[in-house]
Amino acid sequence: MDNKMKVEVWSDVMCPFCYIGKRNYEKGLQQFADSNDIELVWKSFQLDPDISEDPEERMEAAEYLSHRKGISRDHVVQMHEQVTQMAAAAGLEYHMDKTQMVNSFKAHRFLQMAKEKGLGDEAEEQLFYANFTEGKDFSDTGILIEIGGKIGLSEADVRESLANGKYAVQVDEDIRRARQIGVTGVPFFVFNGKYAVSGAQPAESFAQVLEKSHSEWRMANPKITVEVSEGPSCTPDGECK
Repeated sequence: MDNKMKVEVWSDVMCPFCYIGKRNYEKGLQQFADSNDIELVWKSFQLDPDISEDPEERMEAAEYLSHRKGISRDHVVQMHEQVTQMAAAAGLEYHMDKTQMVNSFKAHRFLQMAKEKGLGDEAEEQLFYANFTEGKDFSDTGILIEIGGKIGLSEADVRESLANGKYAVQVDEDIRRARQIGVTGVPFFVFNGKYAVSGAQPAESFAQVLEKSHSEWRMANPKITVEVSEGPSCTPDGECK
């Protein structure tokens, strides 16, 4: 029997909709009576693995998207304003003009290590906040050490995540799995391995899928309940009544 129903979410810290999707999912979970039965599992995904890790080749967000999408900078700024409004509606404060377009591979290795220590959700939250609210460079080891400290990770933990090749392998495995199930954009939530929610949908949408997927999971994983008729008894601590 599985003790928790898994909700897997493929995400990239570069993606502004992923942070909004995280917050909307959390609001949907608050509407769900059996939230203690749910385990959220973060999965790595890179929107652009080809971004240079050289700081001298870095572009600011508006310039990057203008170049990548072939649209004007003014159009990108308008897009950012719309995303900022959407974030505000979710209770988030975005500063897209400060957001830096950097390679997210180091951040994903950091996330994989944090997951191993049961801190995946905390790591993801702090990575998003550092990027979209504070405008920090999450590809900088010093910034990752700072983020790690906020969630109880040591500097040695963070440096281990970047030096140990197993975390890079785990990132690659998540991305390969995403391709296998047809993920083309993030956030991408998979409930109980069966139902998917793509994009930063409203909290109500997440609540509905939680209800449906959990109902099926519960049928396959029934809780053992026993009706008890109480009478005189003794307990292991020596009390008899």
